[in-house]
Amino acid sequence: MLRLPWTLDLVARWQRRGITARDGMIALLYAVLGFLPPLAEIGSRLGELPARPLDALGVAAGLAMTLPLVLRRTRPETALALVATGFAVQELRGYVTFASVGLLVALYSAGAYQRRLRRTVAAVATAGYALLTAALIAAGSPTSADGFPLFYLALAGAWLVGAWARWSRASEAERRRLAARTALAAERERIARELHDVVTHHVTAMVVQAGAAQFVASSEEKVTANLAAIGETGRRALGELRDLLGVLDPARRAPMDRLPTLAQVPDLVEQSRAAGQPIELVERGDRPDLGAGRELTAYRVVQEALTNALKYATGRPTLVRLDHRSEGVDIEITTSAATTRRPAPGVGGSGRGLAGLRDRVELFGGEFDAGPAPDGGFTVRARIPIGDPA
Repeated sequence: MLRLPWTLDLVARWQRRGITARDGMIALLYAVLGFLPPLAEIGSRLGELPARPLDALGVAAGLAMTLPLVLRRTRPETALALVATGFAVQELRGYVTFASVGLLVALYSAGAYQRRLRRTVAAVATAGYALLTAALIAAGSPTSADGFPLFYLALAGAWLVGAWARWSRASEAERRRLAARTALAAERERIARELHDVVTHHVTAMVVQAGAAQFVASSEEKVTANLAAIGETGRRALGELRDLLGVLDPARRAPMDRLPTLAQVPDLVEQSRAAGQPIELVERGDRPDLGAGRELTAYRVVQEALTNALKYATGRPTLVRLDHRSEGVDIEITTSAATTRRPAPGVGGSGRGLAGLRDRVELFGGEFDAGPAPDGGFTVRARIPIGDPA
């Protein structure tokens, strides 16, 4: 439904007002309507006592059934008590006003907004109705015997509708809370994966480079090259960590244009080579536009595979193949058999790398496989398809 800008502005202004202000305006509207002809003749007639023209007490009873609705959400039990008192005066005196609708509103509000002692309030309200019924019968009410129970059911229905509204709000709030908790857990898992990928790769390279420097101490040129590589790796790690942790700062815009892509794979390979790992990179085809999420996932596949090669097969030849196709990219990283499967000194595994990669790749409808090669080496394969066009 088309809504005009001025109606949107009115709704926004109304919602900006406090609860008491809004309910106060509603209560005032009920008070005006309660005495406004011809609505004034539509009021309830529970006791059916002889009609009495309005006097000062009748006006006070009508106001008591409407103005206390200003408290219907902040103090619903107080609003119900005052409105019920006004209703009892109206019925016992024989007044007729439209203000009696305030009793239904007060009962609905008590069911919807009463936080504590809900059963006590319901019991007191029921007892009050029983006393009013007895008083009307004593006053000579001609209402039939089933009239009072039926009216009570109508009043109880207003309470139950309010209770249902309260339950609905609570269910929606719980659903949103669970959704927020799930989103938070997913975000924490995503950040943990990113931290694992960034820290593990760079720190592994630095540890391997530092270990290599101990064995070439006699060559000043090689030591200098290793130290320079360590410094460059550290700077890259700090830069990626700043970019990653920047998303946690609400005042800072996340640098989405600086996320790693397949275009940075050659730099990644050079970095691993600088750590002493012999790596050959083979790319075929033109790089398709995978999209930011798929590009980052493809980059992380290569990064994790090279990190594992540095950990578990230091110095062993590694082949990185990127086959770019119109429908996506195929990635294969194969490391030759190592003489040992134990990590390089000072480097351990967390166990989350390959499992996290599988989750990432399958999230985009891709395929992932990692395991020993027939010659005793280790192979990581991934196929990442292009996303649906926007």
